[in-house]
Amino acid sequence: MKKKTAIQIKRVYKPPAESDGRRFLVDRLWPRGPKKEVMRMDGWLKEVAPTDKLRKWFNHDPAKWDEFRKRYLVELNAKPENWRPLREAAEKEKITLLFSAHDVEHNNAAVLKDFLEKQST
Repeated sequence: MKKKTAIQIKRVYKPPAESDGRRFLVDRLWPRGPKKEVMRMDGWLKEVAPTDKLRKWFNHDPAKWDEFRKRYLVELNAKPENWRPLREAAEKEKITLLFSAHDVEHNNAAVLKDFLEKQST
């Protein structure tokens, strides 16, 4: 039986909140603007983000969303060592996946959240 996970996503530009739990940046590139010191994050997991090739292809185009999800899931399945620490953390406490995209529905953190919630350790 899978343990219940506590995973949420949040734009990196929103201020940290106590309800965030542990915070992890899941973008390959550092977001424009915020300084590391102000973000209050527990880690920057670049390798769990989509590859540069996939990120550039998607280019935040909602018309490519379904195909982006499929391709990103293939990448995630190929490298469990990149996402497993997030899954393990989420089984112990609430975690927040931080992302910088403007679109709060069509971004890699949304795909990653769904993916992590379906995994078992």
